[in-house]
Amino acid sequence: MTKNVERHVRRVPHLRHLRCIRCERYAWAGCALVALGFASASGLGPHRLWGVVAGAGYAVAALLACGERTRPAARVIAVAGAAVMPLLWSVAAGLGQSEVTVIERSGRLLLTTGSPYVADPTAVADFNPYLPGTALFGVLPGDPRWWLDGAFVAALAAAGLCRARLLACPLVALPFAVSGTDLPVAGLMCLGIALAGRGRAGRAGLALGAAAALKWTAWPALPVALALIAAGRGGRPAVRFAAVSLTTATAAVLPFALANPSGFYRSVVAFPLGLSGTTSPAASPLPGHLLATYAPGGRVVALALLAVSALLIAVSLVVRPPGTARAAAIRLALGLGLAMALMPSTRFGYLVYPLVLGALAYRMRQRGSASAPAVAPVSPSKAEAAA
Repeated sequence: MTKNVERHVRRVPHLRHLRCIRCERYAWAGCALVALGFASASGLGPHRLWGVVAGAGYAVAALLACGERTRPAARVIAVAGAAVMPLLWSVAAGLGQSEVTVIERSGRLLLTTGSPYVADPTAVADFNPYLPGTALFGVLPGDPRWWLDGAFVAALAAAGLCRARLLACPLVALPFAVSGTDLPVAGLMCLGIALAGRGRAGRAGLALGAAAALKWTAWPALPVALALIAAGRGGRPAVRFAAVSLTTATAAVLPFALANPSGFYRSVVAFPLGLSGTTSPAASPLPGHLLATYAPGGRVVALALLAVSALLIAVSLVVRPPGTARAAAIRLALGLGLAMALMPSTRFGYLVYPLVLGALAYRMRQRGSASAPAVAPVSPSKAEAAA
């Protein structure tokens, strides 16, 4: 009986390993189908290019994942085929989503007029819905995607989350190749939460303050990190975090808001909320957009639901603040997932935020389980009793 128990204990990790191989193979094959289906369904050139190139990369990765020795190569091929090659091809061909053009134009406006916003925008191309920090990527030489993607990878590496399977995920690889706008924001949010969990209040404030200077979507991370630091480290580190993060974000945003208040409000506030009179191209069929489009008074209902969800998350931070970085990442992923689903003007690409934060939480769980023994040792007396 004891030998049978020991044989079963040795066999369990082997069976789990085989299941992991099969799951990875099927995952890459599923990604290939998604990419190729996306290429056939999309009417945008950058999307079709990504779908064809990424679909081929995923298919090769699925074949390589069948072998034990070729599994690491499968992940490299998946990242290269789904993210790197489409990026190189898109930049060389001058293809990209409209966000790339917006960032390039905002950089030129910042250099020539001192403001990244048009004072009186009318057409969709006139609006810049990003906060002033994003315009810096348009000032740097070359295609903005080089810098956006580089900042994303660097932030993930600093947070300990730069994993091949995450970079090759379609929700990450697609914006990596065709736009890149949301990626540095998501990366800095992960880094800020990770630093807050380690008690590095000042560094967490810098990371999240920089993210908050890029897009509004980063601002919910500030109260979550504040609650995490206050619960785990006390009031003084929490005050330091709040001072550093708000000072960083305010110094990057406020001067441009005061210099061009009309352009700032119309582009950064009214346009994303659908209050500018110009329809945003962000129109994925998520609940908030469907409500705003088809239900009478649906836009008001969607905004009300968005406000209620934000209030509930805020109350949860007060009543039960997150005690670990993993809990904070989960809370933030949940809040942003609700926000992206309920926004009147939204895109499926915004789901990269809860995806990356969820990956951070999963990675932290793996680290916690890796530090514990996989199988509890069995004493000889207990083994004899079982026999």
